[in-house]
Amino acid sequence: MLLQSMQSRGMPEMYAYCLQQRLNSVTCIWMRKTNKGRGCYLKQKFLTKCLLYYFKNKRKEMCECDLLYNLPINDHANTVSYFRHKYNFVNHAIVSVLFLHFLKNICQFQIYVISLAEPRLPLQLDDAIRPEVDGEEEGRATVNQDTRLDNRVIDLRTCTSQAVFRLQSGICQLFRETLIQKGFVEIQTPKIISAASEGGANVFTVSYFKSNAYLAQSPQLYKQMCICADFDKVFCIGPVFRAEDSNTHRHLTEFVGLDIEMAFNYHYHEVVDEIADTMVQIFKGLQERFQTEIQTVSKQFPCEPFKFLEPTLRLEFPEALAMLREAGVEMGDEDDLSTPSEKLLGRLVKEKYDTDFYILDKYPLAVRPFYTMPDPKNPKTSNSYDMFMRGEEILSGAQRVHDPQLLTERAMHHGIDLEKIKAYIDSFRFGAPPHAGGGIGLERVTMLYLGLSNVRQTSMFPRDPKRLTP
Repeated sequence: MLLQSMQSRGMPEMYAYCLQQRLNSVTCIWMRKTNKGRGCYLKQKFLTKCLLYYFKNKRKEMCECDLLYNLPINDHANTVSYFRHKYNFVNHAIVSVLFLHFLKNICQFQIYVISLAEPRLPLQLDDAIRPEVDGEEEGRATVNQDTRLDNRVIDLRTCTSQAVFRLQSGICQLFRETLIQKGFVEIQTPKIISAASEGGANVFTVSYFKSNAYLAQSPQLYKQMCICADFDKVFCIGPVFRAEDSNTHRHLTEFVGLDIEMAFNYHYHEVVDEIADTMVQIFKGLQERFQTEIQTVSKQFPCEPFKFLEPTLRLEFPEALAMLREAGVEMGDEDDLSTPSEKLLGRLVKEKYDTDFYILDKYPLAVRPFYTMPDPKNPKTSNSYDMFMRGEEILSGAQRVHDPQLLTERAMHHGIDLEKIKAYIDSFRFGAPPHAGGGIGLERVTMLYLGLSNVRQTSMFPRDPKRLTP
């Protein structure tokens, strides 16, 4: 219909075809003056762009429109103004109106200036979306991470950044959808608390009127209290704070936590299986709904497709220890995994089982928080587990201690002031079901699913020991 309509108005068939195929959903308009005449930019979603030019200096009967694809239209250094149309146009209507306006100047069409862009930008979007390998080979500029983060608003305009954060939004959506279908209730927990929720010194202290308070390292204590209050299955999505002076590719001082807690009937593996299935449903949903975003990111940051098994592979800590020792790693039976050991284990698992996602169960009790349930068959082992993507941890979880006497003993063992967690311990004195759960880092999941190299690429406005702005 669009093609016939445009041809009936005397429009060239070639241009009508291009517009029909490439501009199904126009969302933004840019206009600028050049030495050749006036141009109008059209933006389709966040990927395909084109430029319509109207040459005023040609004779009327020779007026024509050039249609150019894949131009750096987000290069606001040459853009005079940013426009948005006064009316809400649907599908192709705005295309035909613009085409007629610039080609024949016969239609009444008004455009209003919203905001003027400065003539000089701190970075060019062409440089920001160029793969580093191509830049090195061709001797062309690329944009480093600090420049991107210092000018985050501009960096977020790139098609790669748009794809990353649209996919990240999809992870939250799939997480919420899946758990609600499983009968979970979403809760909100306080982020200003009276005691360090994980114990230890990695906590931010804040002034709270005449005393001190802390930023929550985890919603763990409150998730458990909700289980004691007969909610049975709960989850929450919210900020988590860690005062760790770690300037690594995967650590942030503030990140988004996707947290789950659930009562079980017979064994904590009921919860482990539920969490693993939730992750699998997220992976499936990303493959089905976000192929465009995945392919967009892979053009700039090539990576092998993410692989997972169904049901999810589960290894016990002694099995992982044996694999690492066989590969030449020296570790004690009660040592925690270091980052290099995690990555090596991920490669070994991938070679043996062909999966990027797996569960590691039965961690040593000595390396887990005070509320972790000891293994009743082995006092040096705990009913705890981590989940990994591409050899890096994305979830840490465990069966929780629900007996107040044992919980008190474990807290004292970790040197925690009992008075500060009295309300938490007391919540178990009136009956509590056995339960377990875990906390997932949203930014890490996004980074590892897409095969990116730094978690700051998947944090919209990252916070680390050296960055508090923008």
